[in-house]
Amino acid sequence: MIVAVGIDVVLVDRFTRALERTPLLADRLFTEAERTTGSGHPRSPESLAARFAAKEAVAKALGAPSGLHWHDCEVVADPDGRPWLTVSGTVAAAATAHGVNRWHLSLSHDGGIASAMVVAES
Repeated sequence: MIVAVGIDVVLVDRFTRALERTPLLADRLFTEAERTTGSGHPRSPESLAARFAAKEAVAKALGAPSGLHWHDCEVVADPDGRPWLTVSGTVAAAATAHGVNRWHLSLSHDGGIASAMVVAES
């Protein structure tokens, strides 16, 4: 059963400028695995912006509770490159409180906009 849906959009240029202004921001927002590709290269600004949108979409699906930690929601890829979510800590606790035990994720970026949609399911 669908519990909630969350969606978010991010302007890639604005997000990139924020990362440039605050050098440690990427470390606060993303795990090492999120910041790099499977081959160890840094992810593109579009890819990072989409991952940030995914984290925001998860928070919205959970009702935007306070106290969620950015690293407790991680966007990972399966062997085919399809993105999916892993949650732990504060995000997992909020998900459990809402009866969420499965996530569906879609990421996109085009024309300077990155977006993400998540479906929380029980």
